[in-house]
Amino acid sequence: MSIRRWCVIVILLSGFFFVSGIGTLSRAVNKTGPEKEAVIEKKAEKQMKEPAEEPSPDVRTIKGTVEKGDTASGILDDHLPLKTVYDISRKSRKVFPLHRLNRGHIYRITLEEGTFASFEYEIDREEKLVVCREKEEFSITRKPIEYDCDVKVISGTIEASLFSAVQKAGEGIEIAIRLSEIFAWDIDFIRDIRPGDRFRVLVKKRYKNGNPAGYERVLAAFFTNRGNQYKAFYHENKDGRAGYYDENGDSMQKKFLKAPLSFSRISSKYSNSRLHPIFKEYRPHRGVDYAAPEGTPIKAVGAGTVTAFGYNKSMGNYISVRHPNGFKTGYNHMSRFAEGMKRNKEVEQGEVIGYVGATGYATGPHLDFRMKKRNKPIDPLKYESPPANPINPEEMERFRAEISRFSERILTASSDTPSDREST
Repeated sequence: MSIRRWCVIVILLSGFFFVSGIGTLSRAVNKTGPEKEAVIEKKAEKQMKEPAEEPSPDVRTIKGTVEKGDTASGILDDHLPLKTVYDISRKSRKVFPLHRLNRGHIYRITLEEGTFASFEYEIDREEKLVVCREKEEFSITRKPIEYDCDVKVISGTIEASLFSAVQKAGEGIEIAIRLSEIFAWDIDFIRDIRPGDRFRVLVKKRYKNGNPAGYERVLAAFFTNRGNQYKAFYHENKDGRAGYYDENGDSMQKKFLKAPLSFSRISSKYSNSRLHPIFKEYRPHRGVDYAAPEGTPIKAVGAGTVTAFGYNKSMGNYISVRHPNGFKTGYNHMSRFAEGMKRNKEVEQGEVIGYVGATGYATGPHLDFRMKKRNKPIDPLKYESPPANPINPEEMERFRAEISRFSERILTASSDTPSDREST
């Protein structure tokens, strides 16, 4: 058979299969077409019957930080009329005065479709001021700032100071301050701290937008000082009152603090005969001198009533406080008094009543602290203060469960153990 004949046969067969394919495809289309069209029509009908979701409003948040010279009117004038800002400022006075905006504090302005919706200002680390538009009115409230929290164990050994040990552990000095406050009745952080002292702290660390934002609460703390271990556990009773207690449920808080200053050094102790630094003669010194930088806060060592305050040539600026059961304490050579100090004022334990200075007969900034019982001078460094109220017996079972959980966590965690995320 010639080559030409073979070419003709191939062309004829190709045409046959092509025509058959078209017929098959046509039948398939004719068979399924009406069903597909019905499905499409039903879907279109359903979409027409169901109303389309309304698009969310255009929301924009402007975040800023208060700078020197900023005012509420200056911050809000692009978004509200000046008269409206003045009205908000007037209504806000009892909640938080807008003229007290502090440099460095964060604020947020929220706009919906270009219109002012709200203004938030972080008053401090705990609360924020919230101004919200509600139709033609404005609501003004204070609300707690929301944080995420990690529970973490922090540990360290003191080489030079508690501050440096905490910083070496990668934490803020606020932890050192909190430890000094928790153990203030058992450890004098001015004269008792030694190299080799150790601490382990179970703490809730705060985070905001993924960034560290301080600490919420110390849940438990172990502190070894000069070979003696002290333990403290946080507990909140059913009435909402909270405090720190030892393993037996006795309060860490006692009648008097160990010292009226958190961090300082003793420059002169209680003595029946001390060489006076100014008059160069031996005289009784019925108190303890704490050397500290001028302006260091001075705390009342116990709850009581201010019986006298003012200035005299010898003691400079001074305050006297009367406590229950015949106790009196005196604070001398202050640079100034805390705001609101006056005779007959009730002060709480740990409340700041003044600031270290060098007024009166003083060669440098320090606090001269004195203590009496029934008008008889006593040595503050030797007095053992009785404890405050213990855990209510009805709550001991819950307290023991708490300290068991806290102790296990604080003892088994290593310094590089990842913390567990918990919500506040």
